[in-house]
Amino acid sequence: MSGDPFDWLPPAKPFGREQFFEDFAPGDVFRAKPLSLTEAEIVEFARRYDPQPFHTDKAAAAKSQFGGLIASGLQVMAATFASLIEAGFVRGGGMGSPGLDEVRWHQPTRPGDLLVMQARVTGIKNSGTRTDRGYVTLAFEVFNQKRERVMSYSCIEIVKRRAAVDVSSPAPAA
Repeated sequence: MSGDPFDWLPPAKPFGREQFFEDFAPGDVFRAKPLSLTEAEIVEFARRYDPQPFHTDKAAAAKSQFGGLIASGLQVMAATFASLIEAGFVRGGGMGSPGLDEVRWHQPTRPGDLLVMQARVTGIKNSGTRTDRGYVTLAFEVFNQKRERVMSYSCIEIVKRRAAVDVSSPAPAA
């Protein structure tokens, strides 16, 4: 046993100093550093952005269907994505995303839960019109220390190339 509560997840590809379109291949997995949210952080975020009683009021949360205080799913998404970016994901090459798909919250996150996000590359595609970029399709998942999948979603990241290419050529082979 390594002492890593997430050693049961598939091996992750290390982050380079920078990440460009050419650095991604279908099947690659990238992982953030684990993090946890305190009760105070959960309440502070929820009061500002998701003011529902099961996020903001410990007594009301205890009487809710959750039986206690839980983090906003929006906070879980933001905090774990930030951890992935801080670890080096798309550093130097990220150009944004046109949106998210299939956002799901599978389990509530409680104060003190240890969370980790991983991103798995499910596809890559050249831009049909812009020679300086490509599209990387990713499946994001967040797990807790109990091996429960907490949330999942997919998205397409627009990622800069190291150098412009003929957009009529196929994406790099995986």
